[in-house]
Amino acid sequence: MNGQPYDYRRRPLAEPDWTRFPGWKHVTTAQWESAQWQRVNCVKNIKQLRAVLGELLDDRFYTDLETDQQRLATMSMLVTPQMLNTMVPDRTPDTESFYNDPIRRYMIPVATDRDLAWPSHPHATRDSLHEHDMWVAEGLTHRYPTKVLAELLSTCPQYCGHCTRMDLVGNSTPTVDKLKLTLKPVDRYDAHLAYLKAHPGVRDVVVSGGDVANVPWKQLESYLMGILSVPTVRDIRLATKALMGLPQHWLQPDVVEGMQRVAITASRRGVNLAVHTHVNHVNSLTPLVARAAQTLLEVGVRDVRNQGVLMRGVNATTEDLLDLCFGLQGEAGILPYYFYMCDMIPNAEHWRVPVWHAQQLQHDMMGYLPGYATPRIVCDVPFVGKRWVHMLAEYDREHGISYWTKNYRTSIEQDDDEALSKLHAYYDPIDTLPESGQNWWRKQVAEEATD
Repeated sequence: MNGQPYDYRRRPLAEPDWTRFPGWKHVTTAQWESAQWQRVNCVKNIKQLRAVLGELLDDRFYTDLETDQQRLATMSMLVTPQMLNTMVPDRTPDTESFYNDPIRRYMIPVATDRDLAWPSHPHATRDSLHEHDMWVAEGLTHRYPTKVLAELLSTCPQYCGHCTRMDLVGNSTPTVDKLKLTLKPVDRYDAHLAYLKAHPGVRDVVVSGGDVANVPWKQLESYLMGILSVPTVRDIRLATKALMGLPQHWLQPDVVEGMQRVAITASRRGVNLAVHTHVNHVNSLTPLVARAAQTLLEVGVRDVRNQGVLMRGVNATTEDLLDLCFGLQGEAGILPYYFYMCDMIPNAEHWRVPVWHAQQLQHDMMGYLPGYATPRIVCDVPFVGKRWVHMLAEYDREHGISYWTKNYRTSIEQDDDEALSKLHAYYDPIDTLPESGQNWWRKQVAEEATD
């Protein structure tokens, strides 16, 4: 009898033993579950990483990491103990196991991870989704007809190497001088509310950053209550990777009590309040993450959903995605929602997958999960927005160029008569193309260099 392509086995969550790391040998449970301790002990540089790992890794790893930080990294290092503890979770790491860990690959990238022949696609840009171009107030992107993205701040409790907002979020790196928010927070928030009140066609607000877990709670609650006072807003989604990377934050009594006040107000006004997090691998799911998600649901948040990013070396196999989705849905109480294809930012080619690969993964995931918990894999096409990966209009597989259409105008296309009839291009990573396609791109780059 033939077996199934994917063999489901329930995998209960477990908190990895943080004392396996020499630097945390004497850390108590009370310390570990303290949000303050987690923030104070974040790993921000190689010296601090060495202090945690002791002599577990060879010097070649740290040399590799230093090279990446000086020459290639678009994000500075910031890793919470909670996240670092989920790397090589089942044993004391050594150099090879740490190199091969999927969470390490996107949270602590090293130079040899990257595609040094094509580190960036020729069409990669710092703000690949043109969110800054669509600001209608500082930090407020009006990209879709009925939805806005509110970037309240430009910091997170942890920085992902593949961050799509690498143009704004985090500290500057040797290769990227970051943009800065210039208004005082109160003035920025007031401008957002003024825009919402003046544009009743906007009904959905994604509150993000950065990460809302870095907004002082009183400020965040005031902002959310302000949005809830706008009668035309019907959906509010809070974006926080910290639900996974720093669940201790969302378990703090003042935050829990505040979320309950916001949830009660939202319910009374008929507004759908949800929290969206960003988990990319099943190993990131622990009992603390599940407890934080369950607490949000208990205080009245309608849904806790996951928006992951599809990345080679991290989760770009059917088994990886299904393991993660079953862990989210069955163990952590988090609804699998989207997997985004990694955006075309600089130095990210080694993470990105071609459209055909994403299509195959979507096909291979079907039929295992409940329908409502089967995530959609989407391509966030520049100037178009999210599109299911099978929605392309044309696809040149040889050169890795897909073409997409859209059915609405962005805020910068109101006077463009051809906005709805244009074809918009998206590009596969060049190393995934046949040799003829790779040669074509080499020729294009060479010709541009001589112009």
